[in-house]
Amino acid sequence: MRKLDTNALQMFVAVALSLNFRQAAEQLHMSQPPLSRAIKLLEQRLGVQLFERDTQRVALTAAGADLLPRAQQILGLLQEAEVSVARHQAGTRLRLGLTTSVEIGMFSAFTAALQAALGGAALELSFASSPRLVAGLRASRLDAAVIALPTNTYELAVQPLLQQDMMAALQSSHPMARRRSLALVDLGTESVYWFERARQPAFFDHCHAIFREHGFAPHFVREPQDHHVLLGDVAAGRGIALLPQSFTSLKMSGVAYRKLREGKELSLGLGLVMQHASQGRAPHALLAELAHRLLKAPQDGEGDI
Repeated sequence: MRKLDTNALQMFVAVALSLNFRQAAEQLHMSQPPLSRAIKLLEQRLGVQLFERDTQRVALTAAGADLLPRAQQILGLLQEAEVSVARHQAGTRLRLGLTTSVEIGMFSAFTAALQAALGGAALELSFASSPRLVAGLRASRLDAAVIALPTNTYELAVQPLLQQDMMAALQSSHPMARRRSLALVDLGTESVYWFERARQPAFFDHCHAIFREHGFAPHFVREPQDHHVLLGDVAAGRGIALLPQSFTSLKMSGVAYRKLREGKELSLGLGLVMQHASQGRAPHALLAELAHRLLKAPQDGEGDI
């Protein structure tokens, strides 16, 4: 019986890179106690201590530092092998859902590369709110989805991809557009467009908890679901919108984007979710590899059009 296996290596690498058992457990979508027990069991099997740990810190031992690059190489080779096999798989289809919580143009390079890499496999795209995408996954109408976070995914595991800071979109002739950045307190007397809770309950609650911390209680206006309509209303001076950073790629005359000081607190994440039966299988390994490589946070965007 081998002393090392893929699962043990994944847990070791997660702890070794973060040097924090709690953070590593969150990345692996498990609780901390089972992770700690698994690492102890691994150390017992290998007969060496991989981590020095106390109440203050976690550090790699010499044995752990020696194992880390080899473990990363092994996991990388396994991922490459799965992706290579996926490129030769034909006659299948991948039903992929994409969230409408970010500007859909940011998915273009990702979906184009995915379709090219799949070859004979059909790529079927669906755009919807994240709760609807999760429902589609649980009902087996989708194989995978890129969703906004936080979202309640129930029993489905999430692979985090990136975070997008929240930005302020306002009329370019508004006096506050002269500033390089804004704070929530600056917007307190403005009409602010905001989405209905039913569209994204978990993210709605996350943001409103932060609003309460900052005493932010403006006049909220129902946000149109079509973001071009929303930006048209902003350009007309009917209100200010709070939007994820990807929307700065939508250029519209009369609209200015400005950084928000609380933008990171209000940030929206993106995550990849797959049905349990699909995890690690081609073409899903290919999907995961391309999502992590091509879905990147946009460059800081601010400006007037």
